[in-house]
Amino acid sequence: QVRVVESGGGLVQAGGSLSLSCVASGLTFSLYDMDWFRQAPGKEREFVADISWSGSSTNYADSVKGRFIISRDNAKNTVTLQMSSLKPEDTAVYFCAARLRSSSVNYWGQGTQVTVSS
Repeated sequence: QVRVVESGGGLVQAGGSLSLSCVASGLTFSLYDMDWFRQAPGKEREFVADISWSGSSTNYADSVKGRFIISRDNAKNTVTLQMSSLKPEDTAVYFCAARLRSSSVNYWGQGTQVTVSS
């Protein structure tokens, strides 16, 4: 059974930092590209960042570029999103997704809440 579990969310003041982790189990982690998305209240889910299976390629939404860093550890089946210089508009539920390369197969976590106070 595939499981994708996010952790590390919480309440932080504007300008602060937070690190989110995502652990995927029940799959061959190195075959999957990994994504972070977020969804704010009343808004659609939006792309935040992704990282290729090897970690050699990353992409970021313009809104987080230069502030967030995505990384992965294939030995630990873990992907991390380091968030800094947080803004109130970063407040959202953050979701991790495992996306099988060259396939439409993907698995989502249940999300973790990030709240940035002004």
